[in-house]
Amino acid sequence: MSEGPGDRRAHRPDEATCPRVERVDSGGRTGVSTLWRLRALEPARELLRARHRTTQAGFTAEAIPQGRLEHHPILVSDGPRHDDQRRKVARFLAPAVVADRYGATMEDCADRLVEDFLDRGEVRLDDAALHYTVEVTAQLVGLTESPVPAMARRLVSFFDQPPFDITRTDLGRSRRDWARAARNGLWPVLRFWWSDVRPAIRARRRAPRTDIVSHLLAEGYSRTSILVECVTYGTAGMVTTREFIVMAAWHLLGDPDLLETYLAAEQPERLALLEEVIRLEPVVGHLYRRVQEPVEIHDGQESWTIPAGDLVDVCVRATNTDPDAVGPDPLDLCPGREMPRGTGGAGLAFGDGEHKCPGQPLALLETDALLVRLLAHRPRVVREPELGWDHLIEGYWLRGLVLSAPPSDDGRTCR
Repeated sequence: MSEGPGDRRAHRPDEATCPRVERVDSGGRTGVSTLWRLRALEPARELLRARHRTTQAGFTAEAIPQGRLEHHPILVSDGPRHDDQRRKVARFLAPAVVADRYGATMEDCADRLVEDFLDRGEVRLDDAALHYTVEVTAQLVGLTESPVPAMARRLVSFFDQPPFDITRTDLGRSRRDWARAARNGLWPVLRFWWSDVRPAIRARRRAPRTDIVSHLLAEGYSRTSILVECVTYGTAGMVTTREFIVMAAWHLLGDPDLLETYLAAEQPERLALLEEVIRLEPVVGHLYRRVQEPVEIHDGQESWTIPAGDLVDVCVRATNTDPDAVGPDPLDLCPGREMPRGTGGAGLAFGDGEHKCPGQPLALLETDALLVRLLAHRPRVVREPELGWDHLIEGYWLRGLVLSAPPSDDGRTCR
């Protein structure tokens, strides 16, 4: 059950919910940025939509050396270069394209997972969701020349990194931390290159396909740049959707009425319900931007100008439960909740502006394809998941949610 008021399950006791706009001065400390925290939805949305006046600062973007790659990774690029990259990959991630091109893949993979669940009588959902999301993402990216379970293990290993303080220019890491980060990052990258990316490039040079690796080759990307993009798409497509699948299942199985509403609905209504879940439980809890040109933000009658050079923390978990924006009972799951004009049902869970997550349609359709099949069997929760926090994505992780299949009349697992 949730702790405290409302339905939210991912609680951080150390996370403040006010003030709505906060400026935290560096105090004159060398190497520490002046930080703004935005916890109200409207000023946060204004900041994220300040086109070309801010740059990506999350996901250790500012620690990535500039100029080493002829193509900067799409997750951390900015300006016209980023716009061009997004425009070109949009044809792979548009909602209609995702449904048409990858719908059958999602359904087939989900059917196999559910069949295995019914045969075994039990499933650990985070493990199953990991393999499922990696298989679907691999089809889109073009990493189809290696076994999914082995590739999933390699992708997971990227997250074994020491913690960091994003407000510091050195990320607050010691020399030992940086050595550990390099060691833990280099070996997984080399394995990922050799086992997954290299064979994918070779196959697509011989016979191009309709996937991102083929697109990157056609754009003249080097092998190193393709590797970096595959790391970006592979980890982004796997980690966030995996956690959301588990969180959504946990909510639905904990509320029989909500589960029946979901299962009885048509796909558009199911997707809207899932958007309400991720509004309440955003997987990425904080988005960071570095201001390059002054940005003016407003909250009601108050206004602030954020100067160039300052760092901004968009506190997504707070903005998505801002009662002035999302209405009463912001910590409750309310399918059909009326959201501010121009803001989708997910709030800022997928970001906004230039860096809004292009994979939102894929994540929602992917989650729905699995859950509508799995939960139709009304599985029972055998073990609740353990909840923890990841410093890289600034969000939660869930491990160990075990579900069992209901028995049939003769005592065997229901098929």
